[in-house]
Amino acid sequence: MSDSSTSGTTRKHTALPKAQILIEALPWLTRHHGKIVVIKFGGNAMVNEDLKAAFAQDVVFLRHAGLKPVVVHGGGPQISAALDKHGIVSEFKAGLRVTTEDAMDVVRMVLAGHVQRELVGLLNQHGPFAVGLTGEDAHTITATKHTPEIDGERIDIGRVGEITAIDTGAIEALLADGRIPVVSSVARSQDDGHVYNVNADTAAAALAAALGAETLMVLTDVEGLYEDWPNSDEVISRLTASQLEKLLPELSSGMVPKMEGCLHAVRNGVTTARVIDGRVQHSILLEIFTDEGIGTMVVPDEHEGDAQ
Repeated sequence: MSDSSTSGTTRKHTALPKAQILIEALPWLTRHHGKIVVIKFGGNAMVNEDLKAAFAQDVVFLRHAGLKPVVVHGGGPQISAALDKHGIVSEFKAGLRVTTEDAMDVVRMVLAGHVQRELVGLLNQHGPFAVGLTGEDAHTITATKHTPEIDGERIDIGRVGEITAIDTGAIEALLADGRIPVVSSVARSQDDGHVYNVNADTAAAALAAALGAETLMVLTDVEGLYEDWPNSDEVISRLTASQLEKLLPELSSGMVPKMEGCLHAVRNGVTTARVIDGRVQHSILLEIFTDEGIGTMVVPDEHEGDAQ
């Protein structure tokens, strides 16, 4: 008799914290139900096996919880490794990869043929959910040649695209069918028949805005936006679009496209944009379903007083 009552007490003690965690998630589940969330997959989460598996679990969890996740990915480390194998030197200007004709073939092959396939496979271990596409499919992302300015001079960095149009038709059809679209950041050309390499942070932000997403989440290899880096590792947990705009000139080159993407998203109808630490397992769930959240959240100016 005493054995069964002891095991009952043990069960109660282990079950209660689990129930409390689930109940804490309830307001967020209610708020986000049926909403689109665009997630930019990148950084360490793309190369560490445990983090990749946890990411796939998180995305499928969102889908089962009634949200509509859309995943956008680049593939910086994998592209650099493949270019190296092909004897092509990786070069960056203005924070963007210089993409020659030969390099573009490798970029396309790595993104659509390797990174996307692996991610689709990880998601589909949990059910028939993920469908891969690139920006070329169904005119999802259209771009024209991007020529960045360095020291007042326009420079040619090859097949790097600037997004000119988004067609959400294919993604919306997949979402309506209960699928999880996985989008590679390659774009069709608006004007010259080429294919373009598009920054994945920028592509995710443009898709989030065009889809009317509730949230844009960008996975990074840092905890968020730092208050006063390198003097302090204090993370800014929340800031408005205007506050972010003032900070942009001071940011490191790697953070600029991420934070510009967040700014574009919240200025174009997305309710919140978040930069979160992809090195933390299940960071997506922590950010969406807990009161604390992690990382840095950007909100539109007029929403400054809103709750998370």
